[in-house]
Amino acid sequence: MSNNSTIIYTYTDEAPMLATHSLLPIIQKYASTAGINVESRDISLAGRILANFPEYLTEEQKTADALAELGELATKPEANIIKLPNISASVPQLEEAIAELQKHGYAVPNYPAEPKTEEETAINKKYAKVLGSAVNPVLREGNSDRRAPKAVKNYAKANPHRMGVWTADSKTSVAHMNNGDFYGTENSTTVENECKYRIVFYGNDGSSKVLKDFAPLKAGEVIDSSVMNIAALKSFVKEAIKEAKEKNVLLSAHLKATMMKVSDPIIFGAIVETYFADVFEKYAATFKELDINPNFGLATLFEKIAGHAQEAEIKADIEKTIENGPRIAMVNSDKGITNFHVSSDVIVDASMAALVRGGGKMWNKEGKEEDTVCIIPDRTYAGFYDAIVEEMKQNGAIDPTTFGTVPNVGLMAQKAEEYGSHDKTFQISGEGTVKIEDENGTTLLEQNVQNGDIFRMCQTKDAPIQDWVKLAVNRARLSNTPAIFWLDKGRAHDAQIIKKVEKYLQNYDLTGLDIRIMDVKDAMLETLKRGREGKDTISVSGNVLRDYLTDMFPILELGTSAKMLSIVPLMNGGGLFETGAGGSAPKHIQQFLEEGYLRWDSLGEFLALQASLEHLSQTQNNPKAQVLADALDEANAKFLATDKSPARKVGGIDNRGSHFYLAMYWAEALANQTADAELAATFAPIAQSMQENEAKINEELIGAQGKPQDIGGYYQPDSAKTYAAMRASATLNAIVDSL
Repeated sequence: MSNNSTIIYTYTDEAPMLATHSLLPIIQKYASTAGINVESRDISLAGRILANFPEYLTEEQKTADALAELGELATKPEANIIKLPNISASVPQLEEAIAELQKHGYAVPNYPAEPKTEEETAINKKYAKVLGSAVNPVLREGNSDRRAPKAVKNYAKANPHRMGVWTADSKTSVAHMNNGDFYGTENSTTVENECKYRIVFYGNDGSSKVLKDFAPLKAGEVIDSSVMNIAALKSFVKEAIKEAKEKNVLLSAHLKATMMKVSDPIIFGAIVETYFADVFEKYAATFKELDINPNFGLATLFEKIAGHAQEAEIKADIEKTIENGPRIAMVNSDKGITNFHVSSDVIVDASMAALVRGGGKMWNKEGKEEDTVCIIPDRTYAGFYDAIVEEMKQNGAIDPTTFGTVPNVGLMAQKAEEYGSHDKTFQISGEGTVKIEDENGTTLLEQNVQNGDIFRMCQTKDAPIQDWVKLAVNRARLSNTPAIFWLDKGRAHDAQIIKKVEKYLQNYDLTGLDIRIMDVKDAMLETLKRGREGKDTISVSGNVLRDYLTDMFPILELGTSAKMLSIVPLMNGGGLFETGAGGSAPKHIQQFLEEGYLRWDSLGEFLALQASLEHLSQTQNNPKAQVLADALDEANAKFLATDKSPARKVGGIDNRGSHFYLAMYWAEALANQTADAELAATFAPIAQSMQENEAKINEELIGAQGKPQDIGGYYQPDSAKTYAAMRASATLNAIVDSL
C-alpha cells in the first residue's frame, strides 16, 4: 500500500482512546474498500513518556517516537492525519502516568520538579517535552479552520439545548487585575534579522543565570515578554475574595493550566494560598514537613495530610475558612470537589463557556446554582469574558434556534505563541532583570522582576501570519461572511500583529468583502449583536483566543464544543483533521470504569473522517474515497436527525451504540449510492445484516453496561481488555470483520 493512500488515526488518552477501540476497526474495514490504509500512531501521554526514555527500557519495551514521526509527516504534502484530543499533561497528571508505567514494569525515572543534579536536570528537560501542549504545536503545521458543520447547526436550531436564564440583576462578574499582570507588563518587538536568542536573569546582587540557552529566531518574528507580579496577584485575590463575600456569591478561579502549564499552576497556588492564608500560616511547619505545595491545590493537600496526627484539625480549619466565606464554587458537588482542588479542573475556556450557557451560575456544595465572582487574573483575555457576561446581563441568554454561527480562523501554525509558552516561562527566584539577548549580547526585550514573579516570553513566526491572513480572506470569500480580526491595539503583542495584518491584507483584492480589525471586547459585542440578528461572523484570532472562542461559541450555539469541524490546512499541502474538544474526557472515562458506560460523543471523529476522506480523494485522485466521504456525510446527517448520540446514563445507547448506528447508516448510504457500483454491491449485504440484527446488536451493547470495567490501566490500558470492553457486540464485530 503506498503512503499516498494512508490515513493516520492518532491513539490518545481517556475517553477518545476508549472510543478508538470501538470505532477504528469499523473505519479500517470501510476504508479498505477504497484502497485506503488507516494506521494508528500512539501519541498518548504514556506513549510520549516511553518514547522519551528509551535508555530506561528493555528492548521489548522501547517505543517509537510517534509524535516526532507525525511532526515530520505534517510538513509533507501527503500528510493526512486525524487527531483526537490528548491529555495536555499537568504535573500531577504526569506523576500519575509515571507511577502507572512503573507499576506496569517500565523503569522510567520519577519527575524531578526541582532538579538538584545534572542527571535530574536532563530528566526534567525530557519530561518538559511531554508536559502541557506538547502535541498540538508539533502537528499544527498550518492554521486552524473551525466551524459548526451545516448539519450540526441545523440540528441544534431544530433541537435547542437548555440555556440558563440571564437577568439584569445577576451578581456574576469577572474579577481581574489592573496592574502587575502579563497584559500590563507586556512588551513586544518584531525581529528584523535572523538571529539566536537566550533568556538570562541578572540579579541585583550581581549574580546571573541562563534560564534558556540560545535558540533560533527567524527574520520577521514577533517576540514578546511579560511578567506576572506575584505580590500584585495576591493583593488582587484578596480584593476578589472580599468582593465575593460582600456580594454573598460563590468564588471561582478560571485558568488554563493545561496550556500554560508553568504559569497557571503558580497563579492557581497563589489563589489557594491567599484564600486559605490563615491555614497555610498556622500549619507552615507541618506543610513544609509534608512538602505541601499550594500549586497542586486542595486535592494533593488532602492526600498528603492523610494519616497525619493533625489531619482532622487541618481539615476542620479548612472547613471553617470556607464557612466564613466566600463560598467556593464546586467542580463536583456530589464528591465535594471544589474549584480549588485541582488546577487542571478549572480550564477557563470550558468553565466560562459553561457559566455563560448556564445564565452566569456555577454549582454550590448543595448542588444548587448560584451567581459567581470569577477570578481571571490576567487582563489579556479577562476583558473578553467580562464583555460577554455584561452583554448577557443586558440582553439575556442567546436563542440557539435563531442565533447565527461563529466560525474561527486561528493563528497557530509553527507553534505560534501569544500567551504563555512553557519552555519560555519561569518563576524567578530573586530581584533583578530578565533579558532576552541575541548572540551579540544586544538586549531585544527586558523586564524588571521580583522574587516569585512569573516571567514569560512568546514568539510567532511571520510565514504563519501570512498564511493566516490568506486563510481568513479565503474563508470570508468562500462563505460570503464578514471576518473580524480580534486584536487589541492596547496590547503590545497585538499591536505588532496588527501592523502585519494590515500589510498582508494589501496582497488581496478585498472588493465586496467585509474584513475588520477590532479590539477583543468590541469584536465580542459586535459578533453577539450580529449573532442575535441571525447573522454569521468569522472570528479571526490568535492561538489562545482561538482555543477560547472555539469553546465559547459552539457551547452557546450547539451545547457542546465536541461537534465542531476542525480542519488544519497544513502549509505544505497536507491535512490535519481534529476531532472536537477533550475537556470532559476525564469524567467520561471515570464513568466507564465505574459503570461500563461511555458518554463520549464521537460525532467529532465522524466529521473529521469525512473531511479526511474528501481531502484524500482530492489530493490522491481516489474517486472511491470521495464516494465514502459523501456517504459518510449522509450518514452523519441521519445520525443527527435520529439522535443517536450517547444518552447520559446506563440503559440508553452509549458511545459503542453510536458507532453501530453510524456504521449502519454509512453502509446504507453506500449501498444506495449510484456513483460506484462496486462499493454499492460490497455494502448492500453489510447494511442488510445490520438492519436485520439491529435489536440483537443493541441488546449485546446495552447488556455490557452497568458494571465496573477493568481495562488494566488509566494512562496505559491493556489492549486486549480494552478491545473486549469496547467491542462488546459479537454480532456487530462479525458483520464488520466480514468486509
